[in-house]
Parts: sequence; structure tokens; C-alpha cells
Amino acid sequence: MINKHYILASILLIFIGKPAMADEDPRQMVELPKMMQQHMMANMRDHLVTINEILIHMSNDRLDEAAELAESRLGMSSLKSHKASHMAKFMPEGMQQIGSGMHRAASRFALKVQEGDPLPAYRVLSEVTSSCVACHSAYRIH
Repeated sequence: MINKHYILASILLIFIGKPAMADEDPRQMVELPKMMQQHMMANMRDHLVTINEILIHMSNDRLDEAAELAESRLGMSSLKSHKASHMAKFMPEGMQQIGSGMHRAASRFALKVQEGDPLPAYRVLSEVTSSCVACHSAYRIH
């Protein structure tokens, strides 16, 4: 099954093509209060660190550790610690949908990787990163 976020990310990359200069950036600007902006940036940096740690665990055949990280720091279980309900109020609907899709994909990955076969798990992990690509291709914050 092809994930709709993967398709969205692919379409956005085709239309955006080359990286845009800041003054011609076609992405939708999302205005956030300074404190929320800092919080969102910290969350995204943690997501990137978490994905890196997941890949390290998977490359060392520590699939249970990869699953635990995915669920606790990216999956649906992480929403409270990320204060997602407070952040969502400031996000456009499309951004909310992409973010929710990323969290759901991370939870699916956690379940899939626990099955012990890394290849199908990598496919689901790519849904997580495709959500990141889709969001960063469509939105920017200020």
C-alpha cells in the first residue's frame, strides 16, 4: 500500500524542484508565538535525532530498542510529551494532518519492527520520513 504522505512528498518535490531562496520561498508561512516556534523547532530536532538513533539500533539488530524509541519519541504515545494539542491550534489543517500521519506511521513502524523483519519495517519508517519531507516542503514557520 502506498502511503498518501509519500505521494504528497513526491509531488511537492517535483513542483518545488530546486531549493528556493528565502525571499522566493513558496512554502506557506505559519506564524507562531516565539515560545511555540522554539518548542516546535526543538521537537523537530528531537525527531531527527530519534530517527538517527532508530537507524543505529536497526543497523545493530537491536529492533526492540528501535521500536521503543519510535513509539515513545515519535509515535502516538509521544503526543502528550510534545504538547501536540497546544501546538495544533497554531497549525493549518494540512500541517496538522501531515503531523498526525507522521505520528501514526511511527507507531506502525514500532509494531512492524517488533515482528523481527527489518525490511518491511524500513518501508514503514520511510512513511515517517516522507511525512517530514512533505511538511518541510509545504510549510515554514516564523
